[in-house]
Amino acid sequence: MDRDEHPRALSHFRTPGFTDGGAPGCYDARMRKLLVTVGILIGATSITARGHAGEAATMLAVGAAAPEVEGKDADGKVKKLSAQKGHFAVVYFYPKDETLGCTKEACAFRDAFDKFVKAGVTIFAVSHDDEASHRAFREHQHLPFPMVADTTGAIQRAYGVPAVKPDLPLTARVTFLVGPDGKIARVWPKVDPVVNAGEVLDAVKALDHKG
Repeated sequence: MDRDEHPRALSHFRTPGFTDGGAPGCYDARMRKLLVTVGILIGATSITARGHAGEAATMLAVGAAAPEVEGKDADGKVKKLSAQKGHFAVVYFYPKDETLGCTKEACAFRDAFDKFVKAGVTIFAVSHDDEASHRAFREHQHLPFPMVADTTGAIQRAYGVPAVKPDLPLTARVTFLVGPDGKIARVWPKVDPVVNAGEVLDAVKALDHKG
């Protein structure tokens, strides 16, 4: 069928932005605005993705200053990391109260608590759970050390701790040993919840002897 014989019937096949004669025409103002908007959105998405990737790679290393942490202990008293200078301290991040691995880890630190106290070490347990959740977890498992309710994720970001998964807002399991000088002395980026408490105690003893 010849196009010139039925121009109305075939008019909807014309490509936007081109003239009737098939030669390239100019995009109209709306099309240009649409393309600019799409370009901006793609660029912003790319920048955001690179930013998240960068955040995941900025976990605090040995020698970095440890950001402030504070939490309530079993007696409801607020303990601050900054008040522990001159002594070792543990800041351990975990995904969720009352889950299997997190309960094993918390109970391992609980069972070794007297040894930590004897060594002058304060333990801070950090997760996104709120105070009510921490209180129930503490009471259920008889946890004596301070627990930090990092509900906004600010402390997690300050320490550069990644999420369990990119689309899952749970803190990965990472442990930091803070030295008497307030700087990171050791990092365990991949933690076995059953044995980590013992590993930390061994590190404290080794570093204490060096000091």
